[in-house]
Parts: sequence; structure tokens; C-alpha cells
Amino acid sequence: MPIAVDIDVMLARRKMSVGELADRVGITPANLAVLKNGRAKAVRLATLAALCEVLECQPGDLLRWEAEDAAGG
Repeated sequence: MPIAVDIDVMLARRKMSVGELADRVGITPANLAVLKNGRAKAVRLATLAALCEVLECQPGDLLRWEAEDAAGG
């Protein structure tokens, strides 16, 4: 998928665990894992807003577009 998720980067910068982030955002650790591993097909804007609030960042700090190569895309 051409959208990369950088939640791990922000977790490291904030010295926060996945479990703590899930608790503070109000989602299950399993759902957070799906999102952070790039397996989610969608993310609710409310969830994205909560992630940004807890991590004190912008959506662009968590999500970025990567071009798919022509052979693999």
C-alpha cells in the first residue's frame, strides 16, 4: 500500500508503549497493531485525531505517501 504509517517513530520519540497509546486513545492494542503495521484499510478521522492529540503531532507525522514501483504496484 502506498500509505506508510509511522506510529512506531512517534512512539519512540515520546518514549511511550503501544499499550499506553492504545489505552490513552481508547482503542484495543490489537487494532492499534493493525494500524501501525500498515494492514488497516481505513482509519477513522476521530481515531487519527486522538492519536495526534496523545502523541502531540500532526497527521503527516503519522502517515506518508510512498510511490509504488511500477513492477510491484
